[in-house]
Amino acid sequence: MTTQTETSALPTSWQRFMGQVREYFELCKPRVVALIVFTAVVGMFLATPGLVPWNVLIFGTIGIGLAASSAASINHLFDQAADSVMARTRARPLPTGQLTSRQALIFALVLAVVSMAILVVWINPLTAVLTFTALIGYSVIYTVYLKYATPQNIVIGGAAGAAPPVLGWVAVSGHVTADALLLFLIIFAWTPPHFWALALYRQPEYARVRIPMLPVTHGSKFTRLHILLYTVLLSVITVLPFAIGMSGWFYLLGVLILNVGFLRSAWGLYRRYSDALARRTFVYSIQYLTVLFALLLIDHYRLYLAGALHLVQG
Repeated sequence: MTTQTETSALPTSWQRFMGQVREYFELCKPRVVALIVFTAVVGMFLATPGLVPWNVLIFGTIGIGLAASSAASINHLFDQAADSVMARTRARPLPTGQLTSRQALIFALVLAVVSMAILVVWINPLTAVLTFTALIGYSVIYTVYLKYATPQNIVIGGAAGAAPPVLGWVAVSGHVTADALLLFLIIFAWTPPHFWALALYRQPEYARVRIPMLPVTHGSKFTRLHILLYTVLLSVITVLPFAIGMSGWFYLLGVLILNVGFLRSAWGLYRRYSDALARRTFVYSIQYLTVLFALLLIDHYRLYLAGALHLVQG
């Protein structure tokens, strides 16, 4: 017979277990990884005129997602000293002591090994190599070296963050194309204004932990100018899918509206700074990228369905 003490201990043990699960989940930076996986999946669909094979879609998504989660966990591991000081990050699992460095390292390594195994066995070696390169680029080269070495950390390190749609593309096609590199270029140009908007209203925290973000080293006005310049560059680059015939009018109309919104925020931020506007610009940048890739996906199949309908009618 189960004693009253044993019965009352069960919810406590279960709650403790679920608490650990939540902490490991937080190590993966789920909101960031969700956007990474979304752009990778869009890259898969854009790589084929038809539908992505189910096995590629499932295993490719899992493999890329696990690799991104591994990179995020390693980032937590290396950044825990700074995270314990910054208000935005001090509640993360390692600074609070909910997880140990050893637990985080083992978790990250397991995710990395499983992700590489999935990509090699069920996708293709090139996807695995490129995914591993992006993982090392973000979790080691950016987090350990670039982040603390130069105010251009976000610009250079942005290459790793821009890789997911290329990974998705290669998972389907087996090779890198100019269209895939254009998707890479869009995220690469998007990354600086996105992160610098965050760095503006978190500038005192970055200064406190001696991370040389652009607002810390060159000031607010200089950073706001570069946000505006990169947003202009991004607005030009995001028209290229239409210009080269990769996307149609539906995408063009949508991206022009998105660009007006981003340019308006960047211009307003440059003219008259406020933490509230910087925060809104940061949030808008996330919405911007999400909607942009959704437009690419919708437009891609709009053209495909229109072409199929034309063949049927013909």
